[in-house]
Amino acid sequence: MSILESIDSPADLKRVPVDQLPLLAEEIREQIISVTSAVGGHLSSNLGVVEITLALHYLLDTPKDKIVWDTSNQAYAHKLLTGRREHFHTLRQYGGLSGFCKREESIYDTFNAGHAGTGVSAAIGMAAARDLAEQHHKVVCVVGDGAMTSGMTLEAMQHVGGLQKDLLVILNDNQMSISRNVGSLSAYLNRTFTGEFVTHIREEAKHLLKAIPRVGDQLTRLAHRAEELAKGLVLPGVLFEELGFRYVGPIDGHNFEHLLPTLENVLKLKRPALLHVITKKGKGYEPAVKDAVWFHACSPFIRETGQPAKPSTKPSYTAVAIKTLCRLAREDRRIVAITAAMCEGTGLTAFQKEFPDRFHDVGIAEQHALTFAAGLATQGARPVVAMYSTFLQRAFDQVVHDVATQNLPVTILIDRGGLVAEDGTTHHGAFDYAYLRHVPNMVVMAPKDENELQHMVKTCLSYEGPASVRYSRGSAWGVPMDVAPKALPLGRAELLREGYDVAVVAIGITALPALEAAERLADEGISAAVVNARFVKPLDHALIAQVARQVKCLVTVEEGCRMGGFGSAVLEALSDQGIVHMPTRVLGLPDKYVEQGPQDLLRVQYGLTADGIYEEAKALYTMTVLGVERQ
Repeated sequence: MSILESIDSPADLKRVPVDQLPLLAEEIREQIISVTSAVGGHLSSNLGVVEITLALHYLLDTPKDKIVWDTSNQAYAHKLLTGRREHFHTLRQYGGLSGFCKREESIYDTFNAGHAGTGVSAAIGMAAARDLAEQHHKVVCVVGDGAMTSGMTLEAMQHVGGLQKDLLVILNDNQMSISRNVGSLSAYLNRTFTGEFVTHIREEAKHLLKAIPRVGDQLTRLAHRAEELAKGLVLPGVLFEELGFRYVGPIDGHNFEHLLPTLENVLKLKRPALLHVITKKGKGYEPAVKDAVWFHACSPFIRETGQPAKPSTKPSYTAVAIKTLCRLAREDRRIVAITAAMCEGTGLTAFQKEFPDRFHDVGIAEQHALTFAAGLATQGARPVVAMYSTFLQRAFDQVVHDVATQNLPVTILIDRGGLVAEDGTTHHGAFDYAYLRHVPNMVVMAPKDENELQHMVKTCLSYEGPASVRYSRGSAWGVPMDVAPKALPLGRAELLREGYDVAVVAIGITALPALEAAERLADEGISAAVVNARFVKPLDHALIAQVARQVKCLVTVEEGCRMGGFGSAVLEALSDQGIVHMPTRVLGLPDKYVEQGPQDLLRVQYGLTADGIYEEAKALYTMTVLGVERQ
């Protein structure tokens, strides 16, 4: 039996001799690599925090003591140590373990989080509640260095310093978030040591040391090590001490001889403390060390080579959108691309490489990204913000207040719209139709396929106001592409198929399955019209009303929330046109947080496939014409 097989709780871990912890860390890494290679997941970040996780559960009395994992995609080792080892193979699978912390899953998971920057705020809330109840347990938050660029983290830290609550923040510094860290905070340590005076002194000292016979080179290397030590021990402490924290570190996050005694001492403090721990992302698996970005959130891969198990032969929607953006940027120097620490995920690496002076990664600061774009737009630039739907939620006020009220020409490329599979609840792009369509001046689009996507990117950049185009995660349909993108008529839908019995009005990725469903209905003698709406806003009231008046009933389809979404917009349009007695059915995502699972499976689950649309349209038509309810 391995050491890991003997551990079903942190109480079992405490019986492991300290000198066996490195071996246990190897076993945990092996288990994480084995499962992640089969199902995909967040590999590199989890491999980097194994020792930190072991040390915390070894010294703390969890679940009485609370551990908050900021973002929580690095909690795989935590899951293995807290009674979920036997189910770990179900990670990120439908009905299995979540890839993130989930309070519904375990008493050891203290806070659900899939967005970076929430951890310190949640932790100080727990510490304040503890003190209110006159309890005395510890609260620890593990936060990555990338999340230090998040305004929410900094807001929380200044609050902690002011309250002076007993709280430990562990800064997991692997010098990389998802994209490489950017901004003044990540450059803080280097800036002082690259100033003109210090640079001059360094060069003079180097020449002087090298002039010493036989030992000059050794002394030069020693001086370099001393400089790096000074960066770590002196400068960061100033920043965090000013915020009211007792700063400790940096220490090696993979060395138990340093980690355990230091952590034990810091846990004795009864005030805000920050332990700065240096780790290596991907440690223990060389492919993940070499390419920590791809292995941050990877698909299943071949263990021996690190290569994807099933490389796609079709382009992704992301690739098509950014290829189009690059093409348009060659023709228009006003185009500027912006992302919030998701350069690789949003595909903007291609834009960054070709137009480095027109690319901005603002770090994990989605709110700033939108207002920064608004500022650019006031001065004649054409900013394009590429962002996941789930992360755009964080910048809603900036979209409303800073972009839309001024009717500024800011383009938002909304990646990962709709169902995003195994990342689950916190990452599905379910709400963007609903939270954008009611914003005045905002144009909201979604393409039926990748060819229409390139035209919609062009449409956004041709519009003199705020515009968004939303597209799905994963491979596109593989349709033929037009030679060049062209702007679509604003608010003009597309009639894909005429029909006189039932109409299916679809948006985005649901349009082609709706067309397939209509063909099946035709085989049964039911004439079905299909409208590819293209625009959620402005909606093509005229075409929808025209089609609605020719049929007996109408179905809307969207891969987004039903409440307040695209279907609601169509019903409003029918009401505005005086079509008030039309039997309708709105297909979309229910009023619940959607679970994790493969996209295809979830689409079946929620009736968003050709089969599901066919069944709903047939049932509605049958009920309308024959008065027969579906059994």
